[in-house]
Amino acid sequence: MKICGAVALFIVLFFLFCAFSCSDSGIWRLVWSDEFDYEGEPDPGKWTIVQKHELLSSQEKQSYEDKRENVRVENGTLIIQAHNKGGNWYTSGRLDTYLSGKWTYGRIEVKARLPRGRGTWPAIFMTASEDIKNGYGWPASGGIEIMEHEGHNPGRIWAAVECYENNVSKGNYESGELYVDDPFNEFHIYAVEWYPDRLDFYVDDNKFFTYKNEMRDWKTWPFYRNFYLIICLAISDSQGGARGVDESVFPVQMVIDYVRVYHTDLKKLGYSLRDYEAVE
Repeated sequence: MKICGAVALFIVLFFLFCAFSCSDSGIWRLVWSDEFDYEGEPDPGKWTIVQKHELLSSQEKQSYEDKRENVRVENGTLIIQAHNKGGNWYTSGRLDTYLSGKWTYGRIEVKARLPRGRGTWPAIFMTASEDIKNGYGWPASGGIEIMEHEGHNPGRIWAAVECYENNVSKGNYESGELYVDDPFNEFHIYAVEWYPDRLDFYVDDNKFFTYKNEMRDWKTWPFYRNFYLIICLAISDSQGGARGVDESVFPVQMVIDYVRVYHTDLKKLGYSLRDYEAVE
């Protein structure tokens, strides 16, 4: 009888533990993911491999290629690999979900291992799928920088938000940062939780930056409509290579274990979306 009573008590305590411990994590419902449990090219039903050959405004040195040496899935991971082709020319990879996944609000998380070396500039970010209706494109249409890492500053992870009022061209974008132990050999989860009133940025379980909706207009909060996800590995003289590019590190890889997107019932969290509609 004592044993049965102990078992019964254990069962009750177990369910109570689940009820309380899962109360926060249970708000999220998985709506899109890639676990990379296959081999070869990234799933074309989920990813578009971007090809860009021109130098970008941020003085990037790479061209993004749709080649197996630059973008591939193997051993349960997505690999984005940059190569030094000589003559100050590099190739790398960039993927996005523009054709398969666009979301408004939710939790977006990417479990990744970052490249090491001066000149590398990996990024995980989101941008609006459409321009603001009055004709403004990026950055006024919005940018959600979930993770960026500059190779000359090992371990410093930063996140940022760009909009009409605050952006890189004005030099006043809002950002947060923290240092991560060994992001090169260990996987870490880089995430944003996107609500109508704020954006919370995380590395693993550490929230290190919040951008709040000032309830003004689209100029400070364009984040009320669909955005899509971009993952890339740039090589740059400006940010990632602010102290030069270390030619000895190539080829260098950014490795993605999974990408997951979650939604939640905002009404159950007390949000009325009409209160957060912006006038464009």
